[in-house]
Amino acid sequence: MLKVGITGNIAAGKSTVEKLLQEKGYKVLDADSIAHQLLREDYSKSKIIEAFSDFDILEDGELSRVKLGEIIFTDEKNRKTLESILHPLIREEIAQFFSAMEKRVDIVFVSVPLLFEAKFEDLFDKIVLIYADDDIRINRLIDRNDLTEEMAQNRLNIQMSQDKKKPLSAYIIFNNETLEDLALQVGDLEENLIQKIH
Repeated sequence: MLKVGITGNIAAGKSTVEKLLQEKGYKVLDADSIAHQLLREDYSKSKIIEAFSDFDILEDGELSRVKLGEIIFTDEKNRKTLESILHPLIREEIAQFFSAMEKRVDIVFVSVPLLFEAKFEDLFDKIVLIYADDDIRINRLIDRNDLTEEMAQNRLNIQMSQDKKKPLSAYIIFNNETLEDLALQVGDLEENLIQKIH
């Protein structure tokens, strides 16, 4: 079974690529969804509440992603604290997903936004980088998340630069154009990966 990691900086288009792969019948695990689920699970939730006891991070008794976001997108130390709790748990979930898929499929995908930052490279046989120019990503973030330009730029700045990720990736998909263009590149990726397993 070929284990393929999909990564890309914020607003590059990972979710769209995931959707295109799922439409082709592939299993795709989304690390962001795992992280959101962990915010609701007792063990991880209690760890986060304990680590951020000095902050107001609850909304109606639940962890607030908005309040957490405000803290971690403006302070690297707090971001590292949250990542130190979530990343080992996400790694475990990915390993379990691989075990469940073993012998059932030839190719499996996991989307991990912070794949390189979290040092998850060892989990994958191939890594695919979704790349979009910074100005395009800023505009997408402003439109999608209703952010100011400064807030959008802050979110871009906290990730390792796309250009540093390029040489670390086996495949690069450029998402600066249309959905049709993106779909063609995903089709090319599929063909390349199928050749690797035959």
